[in-house]
Amino acid sequence: MTTGRTADPRPPIDAALAGRLVGTQFPQWSALPLTLLEPAGSDHVIYRLGDDLAVRLPRHDGAVGQAAKESVWLPRLAPHLPLAIPVPVAVGEPDFGYPWPWAVSRWLDGEVATAESLADSSRAAVQLAEFLTALQTFVPDGSSADGGLAGVGEDLAGEPLAARDRATRAAIAELDGVFDATAMTELWDAALHAPAWDRPPVWFHGDFHTGNLLTVDGRLSAVIDFGGLGIGDPACDLMIAYTLMSAGSRAAFRAALGVDDATWTRGRGWALATGLNAYTTYAAVSPGVAAQTSRQITEALIG
Repeated sequence: MTTGRTADPRPPIDAALAGRLVGTQFPQWSALPLTLLEPAGSDHVIYRLGDDLAVRLPRHDGAVGQAAKESVWLPRLAPHLPLAIPVPVAVGEPDFGYPWPWAVSRWLDGEVATAESLADSSRAAVQLAEFLTALQTFVPDGSSADGGLAGVGEDLAGEPLAARDRATRAAIAELDGVFDATAMTELWDAALHAPAWDRPPVWFHGDFHTGNLLTVDGRLSAVIDFGGLGIGDPACDLMIAYTLMSAGSRAAFRAALGVDDATWTRGRGWALATGLNAYTTYAAVSPGVAAQTSRQITEALIG
């Protein structure tokens, strides 16, 4: 007899599993206590390991490549960036029924940034523009001088905005009445028809929103979660202007970053698309996500 239920493809993860993985593969840390970080993101279960380390275990196969990517690139990026980023110290192997690579990195103190505390801060907006400027101008050893993919890897090539067209239009139709479907369609059409990025590809974070920023004493201190790191059109990182900022700080951010009209319009499209995706996926089960993504969509429509 079939029940019609689909088996959950995500592996069960608990402190006992994390402890066994750490203890067998990195015995030098086996005596350190593990403390579950809650709430964590949708991609990883995170444990603080002692005072100075963090263990990150992917929840699903979409996050499997992050440990390897971060271990290669974050140590090279860190010295060039004006805010702290995670420093990977080890990549673990699958074991004890857990199927994927996992990571140990240096712990970064801080609280997740919020629009309530930083929306009107032009200082924070300019700091983020400086971070993106430094990221976009990073040229790793072995890559082409114009920032191209040579010596870097095709797997870092960014996804075009148009790849999200079908899902975004479906979400607009689904949320008609929750948000202004006509305004969303007009913005989405404008973003898709804006001139494409016609300069050499640059580095982008790829998931540059409020939840991936940390603060200490109310000031920006770190950027985390580089699973979307890649090179291409930097417009995707402009979503931070709509997840964190208000109209005034957004203007300061745009001026400091020097964003042209076409890139700004594509950035609004990225903010709309990612906001709609998160809203349709999580809002029904998470009031916090509903509030955050409602703000993101509304601010993107404002511009």
